[in-house]
Amino acid sequence: MNNQLPGASNTLTFGILSLVLVFVCCGPFAAIFSFIALSSAKKAEKIHLENPGAYTGIENVKTGRILAYIGLALSAIALILLIIYFGVIIAFVASGALEGSA
Repeated sequence: MNNQLPGASNTLTFGILSLVLVFVCCGPFAAIFSFIALSSAKKAEKIHLENPGAYTGIENVKTGRILAYIGLALSAIALILLIIYFGVIIAFVASGALEGSA
């Protein structure tokens, strides 16, 4: 009996969402979906290891985990760039470099 592994489709879905959200709208907030995907992958792998022959779909879990890690890394890079961006703006305002341009 080959049933779909519980949580495999959730892992893949949240992994894809984390990767898409980094590029579409909200980079640092995509990390939330990465953590959900990694948590779901851990639960699905635990179920798979308890009874390996009963379920199919471990490939979706592995793919979702890889996408979640990539999404998490890109989300961290986006957060660092966002901090640098606002740091530069605050440095210009604090130094008074923008006041004498008029």
